[in-house]
Amino acid sequence: MTGLFPLLLPGVLRGREKQNNERVQHNLDNAMTHLTFLGATGQVTGSCYLLDTGAFRLLLDCGQFQGSKETEKQNFADFGFNPADIDAVILSHAHLDHCGRLPKLVKEGFKGPVYLTQASFALVELMLRDAANLQLRDTEWENKRRERAGKKLLEPLFTLDDVEKLMVLRSPLAYDEETEILPGIGLSFHEAGHILGSAIVRLRINKDGRTRTLVFSGDLGNPESPLLRDPAVLTEADVLLLESTYGDRDHKPLSNTLDELRDTLREADRSGGNVIIPAFAVGRTQDLIYWLGKIKRQGGLPQQQIYLDSPMAISASKIYAEHVHLFNIDDPEFTRIASTGWEAWLPGLIFSETPEESMAINRIAGGVIIIAGSGMCTGGRIRHHLKYNLWRRNAHIIFSGYQAEGTLGRIIVDGKRTYVKILGAEINMAAQVHTLGALSAHADQSQLLKWANHFKSSRPRVYLIHGEKSAALSLQTCFRRMGWNVDVPKEGDRITL
Repeated sequence: MTGLFPLLLPGVLRGREKQNNERVQHNLDNAMTHLTFLGATGQVTGSCYLLDTGAFRLLLDCGQFQGSKETEKQNFADFGFNPADIDAVILSHAHLDHCGRLPKLVKEGFKGPVYLTQASFALVELMLRDAANLQLRDTEWENKRRERAGKKLLEPLFTLDDVEKLMVLRSPLAYDEETEILPGIGLSFHEAGHILGSAIVRLRINKDGRTRTLVFSGDLGNPESPLLRDPAVLTEADVLLLESTYGDRDHKPLSNTLDELRDTLREADRSGGNVIIPAFAVGRTQDLIYWLGKIKRQGGLPQQQIYLDSPMAISASKIYAEHVHLFNIDDPEFTRIASTGWEAWLPGLIFSETPEESMAINRIAGGVIIIAGSGMCTGGRIRHHLKYNLWRRNAHIIFSGYQAEGTLGRIIVDGKRTYVKILGAEINMAAQVHTLGALSAHADQSQLLKWANHFKSSRPRVYLIHGEKSAALSLQTCFRRMGWNVDVPKEGDRITL
């Protein structure tokens, strides 16, 4: 046996060396904090980022992918991690592209707390209950077709039961107060100005006597927003995750946009057509109601009836009215009226809640304003109103928000087709289409650069997320001209803090 030892020794040593290297790498990994980009990279939706400190694993957002059918298939894919291993989720705000896969996370084993702002508490429940009901309805409809064709039946992404299990995990925090959510990890939320309850996330990670600060912008609001406060100014970070939805352009001046809105309303009144406005139920709808009320008070709103045809938007508007203390508007009349009811602020506003009421609107050939979801025309009642109005030459379609690639809204805005298919029917695109960028709830290129420039004393390493590739690359070029170290990550990329 001893004669074989010299022959075995190199193999034994190599085996021990490999074990030692693996042990060293494991210890190094545990000594470092890593961030993995799992969504909203190269696209606007699907916000999800995994933070691994070695001791704890956290998620920043867990949102749905929205857009084309191929894009939305990503919602059903594996997370790429074990949901049961996640210690906590930190939610920036209640839009579905940020919170829409949370019930799926719970369904697959997550049991930790979900930290969110106090104002997001009710909105998240509203959004996810509605999403669960829509998925159940759509899945039942699709399964009837599949059953007749002898195909495998589908399951919804999540159910109302999954939403209920998630609701008990919500843990609301106030703005501007740091809380130690796990040993050595401090979390604070700061006003993002995007929708009610939206937050800039700041994490301070204390490890081995050193502190690393990560700031996640979430969706950074447009300072021209009529209701919400401007995004909070932060000045220190080691790593900054910054949205880039409008990273390649600036919005039109607000005054010009409001003039265009008034002109469109007058033109529609003269031609006798309807005005159709696809709007996100949370945020955009409330801004629109405010501006239409303001225009009416100035004598520039000829339409006497304005239909809000969205049960979720109606509920969200009531939640907004309960939080007027978070508004940043120097208009005592508005804050007094809005807290009692939006109909008083905008005379002629009609809440359309039931399917029967919605179908009755489709029989109106002209002369009214119809606000309905979804904002990108991917579902909801807006598709019915487009079906009945898009082919009318005297109709006007007003887009007031971002339209993701692959959505029906984007197809209409691009105007490259003569017809589109809506609810099984081919519809000629004859209506006049308008895009009012200044009403967007996202900061534009100049606003993003101005906000980031407050990090003067210690410029963080910047990663541009939440933007289509062209928008992110355009913003990256602007930052690099200013001497910043900026990257555009791809899905699956992992960085070390």
